[in-house]
Amino acid sequence: MSKKKIIIIILVVVFVLIQFIRPTRNLGNQETENTIFVTTKVGNILQNSCYDCHSDYTNYPWYTNIQPIGWWMQHHVDEGKEELNFSAFESYSLKRKLKKLKEIKEQLEEDEMPLSSYTLIHDETKLSPEEKITLTNWVDETRAYLSDSVHSAK
Repeated sequence: MSKKKIIIIILVVVFVLIQFIRPTRNLGNQETENTIFVTTKVGNILQNSCYDCHSDYTNYPWYTNIQPIGWWMQHHVDEGKEELNFSAFESYSLKRKLKKLKEIKEQLEEDEMPLSSYTLIHDETKLSPEEKITLTNWVDETRAYLSDSVHSAK
């Protein structure tokens, strides 16, 4: 056999073998006592456009069963949850909640979320101008409420 055929066979065998090495799936409960409380409208937007990477529950598309795509996707989910996890939001300190809300608003204003690499495949997760306004208003209202609750407690 030629070197080229041997290399192709080795690559195919490696590709088949890596299919058996699966990342741990992010399949917790969508709602827990630490899940951020939001209105239905805001909740629907967050679930549709944010929860796959920023909650304890990810809806995995079929292509994540193919490695190394599944590993890459899980890495994004792990990074997203580390940065902001809506399923754990209520367990955050007040300072962290306010910071995360500020960052959400900045991400919305700069069109950085959801990631363009994600919306390229998941067009339905793109935020409309109205959804961005709804989320921005929610962030402002929530930050004001949290700030007021601190001042009134003093």
